[in-house]
Amino acid sequence: MTAEELHALFTQANKTLGSVESFTGGRFASSMTAIPGASKFFVGAYVTYATWEKIRLLNIKKERVDAYGVVSQEIAGDMAMHGKFLLDSDYCISFTGNAGPTPMENKPVGLIYIGVSAYNYTQVFQYRLNGTREEIINQALSLGYAHLAKMLHDFK
Repeated sequence: MTAEELHALFTQANKTLGSVESFTGGRFASSMTAIPGASKFFVGAYVTYATWEKIRLLNIKKERVDAYGVVSQEIAGDMAMHGKFLLDSDYCISFTGNAGPTPMENKPVGLIYIGVSAYNYTQVFQYRLNGTREEIINQALSLGYAHLAKMLHDFK
């Protein structure tokens, strides 16, 4: 699944999409808006790289961040759900994880979580990816495209 293919699926389905990104640094949003016609479905993005911005902008409870860490299934799910609400989109994807170069929160490089939220349903996927920082980000984007396409298909 490519950004172009996902773009076509969302346009055809007449559904809106937003993103909330951490370690991907806005690359998902950039990949969507680089394609002409993105304004037909892509509503916007939050890039909450810093922990306190996840709390401040996304209204994620500090207690949850303290309990689980930002690199966690729980926070990935919160990011997707809160982003969907804040962006008023049909679907929202989130990316949180550690692309390196060193461990973070005692969690290894390559541990990432992708959250996908649609309607009243949120699913989170965990991966242990290998490669350079750039390779980990690119792998995460590809996985995100595929998860969104599947969820869009499943909810038809």
